Amino acid sequence: MFKNALKKHSIRSGYLVISTVFLLISAGFLLLLFVNPAHAQDRNSIAALKQMGKAFASVAEAASPAVVAIKAERTVALRYYGYESPYGDRFDPFSDDFFDFFFRRRSPSPRQRSPRTPQRKQVTTAQASGFMISPDGYILTNHHLVGDAEKVLVELGDGRKFTAIKTGTDPDSDIAVLKIDANDLKYLKLADSDALEVGEWVLAIGNPLGLSHTVTAGIVSAKGRSGFDLATFENFIQTDAAINFGNSGGPLINLDGEVVGINTAIVGGSGNIGIGFAIPINMAKHVYGLLKKGEKIERGLLGVIPHDMDAAMAEAFGLKDNKGVLLSEVEEGSAAEKAGLRHNDVILEFNGQPVEAANELRNRIAMLKPGTKVKIVIWRDGKRKTLTAELAKRDSVKAKPGDAPAEAIDELGFSVRDLTEELAERYGYEGQLGVIVSSVEPGSLAGRAGIAPGMLIKEVNRTQVKNTKDFNEAIKSAKEKGTAVLLVKRDVYSFFVLLTFSK
Repeated sequence: MFKNALKKHSIRSGYLVISTVFLLISAGFLLLLFVNPAHAQDRNSIAALKQMGKAFASVAEAASPAVVAIKAERTVALRYYGYESPYGDRFDPFSDDFFDFFFRRRSPSPRQRSPRTPQRKQVTTAQASGFMISPDGYILTNHHLVGDAEKVLVELGDGRKFTAIKTGTDPDSDIAVLKIDANDLKYLKLADSDALEVGEWVLAIGNPLGLSHTVTAGIVSAKGRSGFDLATFENFIQTDAAINFGNSGGPLINLDGEVVGINTAIVGGSGNIGIGFAIPINMAKHVYGLLKKGEKIERGLLGVIPHDMDAAMAEAFGLKDNKGVLLSEVEEGSAAEKAGLRHNDVILEFNGQPVEAANELRNRIAMLKPGTKVKIVIWRDGKRKTLTAELAKRDSVKAKPGDAPAEAIDELGFSVRDLTEELAERYGYEGQLGVIVSSVEPGSLAGRAGIAPGMLIKEVNRTQVKNTKDFNEAIKSAKEKGTAVLLVKRDVYSFFVLLTFSK
């Protein structure tokens, strides 16, 4: 009996051991079912990142040989005046200007004693980027880098150096074409920038701070950005790919290795903060085609001042949506007036294409030659109407609404605008009085003296100016005197600039 009991106990113990082992195996199997997918998912994610990195590396490796380093040289006259600089010798208040940070200036030194001190000439150098667009040596870059340069040197990725010829430059679009005497060169293909999508990956290649062939990656943050007074025609691609001083003129490329834009500017003067701008390559294609052939760039002019619509304004004009641009002014004798356009008209279509923004309309008009006939669909008094206009010729330098007259631009080399609430907020001049500098001609009297876009002019010869009318009258009086002492504000600092008129 004892043996039978022992036998039964042994059998039960065996079953218990087998059951325990089975449960442990089952638990382990179930654990693997839950854990392995997590590990597999991590491995897949890492593999995807590695693959993306390899894609970036492949695109950069193929594109980099076509990116060139540019050194532009020009001689400037440094004039010192007898007032004390609030910055001392080391701080340069103009170093973060979009167009002039390449050509460094020193602030007037307190050691200089007299405004009659003779000018001292100095060769200044801009270091930037460009890229090949043909095997026979044509290069695209920015006008603000080389337009005023006396000598342009180009260095290829393989170390070869050339003196470039300026085939042509276009200040209005900030595009320049260079040519070097070489063949069988690596070059980049140009994409269709209109097909570029927000969120798409892009790479910026250039020479920031002189560091050759630096590659940064990011996405397209926005399209159609404007209103920065960097060029007459602005339709910038915004990207968060790191762009720093020296990247200007370099290519912004897509993952196919094709150029979608020309890196041009950054927001903020102290370095990259994730907001960079590039000229769409489609705009550059048009300009390049003309400059390469040595043709003068002539742009059409309609003669209107357009404004963007919002939902409230559209409702006030009886429109169902806020598409179209509202005309606040039609210039007398212009192509627009001859075609029958009036202020308060809303342009809905231009040459068969819908119009959604004022900047878009300006750019599309500028892409057409003078004499081109265009069909314009407008909204007037609750009805659609189609008109035909023949575009006039646009002058290369044309003042914006509220600018000083053309004579002041010719004499001083810069133009100003009334300080609106929007401009005051943009530049940080809320509660201030004065006029804002809207543009400066490279190499002009104002440019050499340190005037830069975005500065606030508060006084002329100790007379406060509140608007462009005050400024024009003050400048007229100053011209008779021969000199104009401007009280200028940049960011939170105020300083003086002396301009001497030609006799």
